[in-house]
Amino acid sequence: MSKILKNGVILMVLGFAACTCSTEQAIQKVLGVGMETPVFLGVKALSAHVIRFDFSNPVKVSSINFTPPLETQSINEGTAVMVNLKEAMGDGEWFVADLLVEDERGNTLGVLLPFYSRNERIPGLLITELRTEYSSNKDPLKARVEFVEMKTLSAGNLGAIRLFTAVTSMTEPVFIFPPTEVAAGEYLVLHLRTLDPGMEAFPDARNFWVPEAIKRLRKTDAVLLMDQDDTVLDGVLLSETSDSSWAKKDGMNQAAALLAAQKAWLSADGSNQNLGPPDAVLSKGTTATRTICRDETAADTNSAADWYITDTSNASPGKPNSVKRYVPKS
Repeated sequence: MSKILKNGVILMVLGFAACTCSTEQAIQKVLGVGMETPVFLGVKALSAHVIRFDFSNPVKVSSINFTPPLETQSINEGTAVMVNLKEAMGDGEWFVADLLVEDERGNTLGVLLPFYSRNERIPGLLITELRTEYSSNKDPLKARVEFVEMKTLSAGNLGAIRLFTAVTSMTEPVFIFPPTEVAAGEYLVLHLRTLDPGMEAFPDARNFWVPEAIKRLRKTDAVLLMDQDDTVLDGVLLSETSDSSWAKKDGMNQAAALLAAQKAWLSADGSNQNLGPPDAVLSKGTTATRTICRDETAADTNSAADWYITDTSNASPGKPNSVKRYVPKS
């Protein structure tokens, strides 16, 4: 029975349903099906060969197709539909699944789902430099945009690594890295706005651009690199003031709580409770040419002690950080 015909029957049933039973019971009695369709809950690549689709009720798969094409080996059905593939997916590749399922009552649900394959080869990463300020110019080659610089500590693949900033959204990443093979010791620069393709493309670095030209990083902010399991690979907490709290800044509080829970950022006193502005890198004084830099000569302590503001005109995206530090005028 087509969807249009079913709707017609439903309207007829609503007109003649007896008062001794509910409308839904009357519809189910005539149609022989339940009115509640399965609800799709999520999709996740568990390995290079296995994809899991979660539903609210047990379902059977009527059809499934992938773009780019993937060939299935077997399918285990239920509330968790496990799709086993004949060949392995690549690291952190983007796919779309076109899935049609049916529950035991005959209710059907079709979903079109983008997802990323599992990346088992994530390299070690450190955030090494941040530009929080944007400087426009009549000459586009002289404009300066916000960026996040990272350094690889080991070889691997960047596929599906996500970068978040607190003031943008802690639910949607600013950027998801495409599958990219990297070696240890490389610098990566993520340009946080696009003015012209290739602008500020640093020859000594791997360059990536976030589409559009909007503000995505501020002086009071948090930057988090995360894998597919929501594990923080590295993070930085910034504050323009040393006040005791971030009032009405839910994104900052959420980011700080996540960093604290995973010990990806530590407070000055080591308690790691209720991270606030006093525990963040003081960003006051940073400009488009005075960036926030990690001390690359020292060990990583996951704290504000690792960071400083470089001196005027000493920003160094794609290269080792300048050791010249900004000293505010008294």
